[in-house]
Amino acid sequence: MTSRLFAICFHATRPTDLARFWSGVLGWELADDPDGEVAILPPDAAGFRIRFLPGREPKSGQNRAHFDLTSASPEDQRRTVARALELGGRHIDVGQLPEEGHTVLADPDGNEFCVIEAGNEFLADTGSIGALACDGTQEVGYFWSEALRWPLVWDQDQETAIQSPNGGTKITWGGPPVAPKTGTNRLFFELALPTGADREAEIDRLVSLGATRTDAGESGGGRAQMLDPDGNEFAVQGPR
Repeated sequence: MTSRLFAICFHATRPTDLARFWSGVLGWELADDPDGEVAILPPDAAGFRIRFLPGREPKSGQNRAHFDLTSASPEDQRRTVARALELGGRHIDVGQLPEEGHTVLADPDGNEFCVIEAGNEFLADTGSIGALACDGTQEVGYFWSEALRWPLVWDQDQETAIQSPNGGTKITWGGPPVAPKTGTNRLFFELALPTGADREAEIDRLVSLGATRTDAGESGGGRAQMLDPDGNEFAVQGPR
């Protein structure tokens, strides 16, 4: 039985404050987390939650993944940007061109995200988080398509994207060149198994697809720590 994407997790210096920021920007509900941390819940039960976990490691370089937020109109884009700035976000320069229509911001913990202009056809009908845009290879896109059983919705010029059969947020990988990894990723996936599933069998399946089980083994709550083919951390948890 395939595990599902339970959460996108942030390592955060101030988890509660960062959860309040993203709750305010997205309009998602704050909730107590099963492991005693803090999370925000999607409006659709079929979506993933966002969890905020304590992390002391300082940010080093640009994150390998960031959210692309959608806009229904130019006014909606301006409102989202203004709301993010009021809540503690800031404008940043990552090399975007003046003629590009999206706005690049950082949250209060320095994590990059974009507010995409209205009319973006690729992100149509995806929800407030149109995409989790990742720096990664074609191989890792294929891996996650098989791991989650999400179909490829883009596979061109070594760029890939997947999306749940139920719709919602797309996960994209930009292809080479992929910047070298420095330290532990601030954002990572947490997978959860259905009730009654054999976790070791699922871990073996993920390894057969190209994942690696790390020396870290088990962490708090019985979470197995793994790496995808690009060396990005992810976790496999029991039933949620």
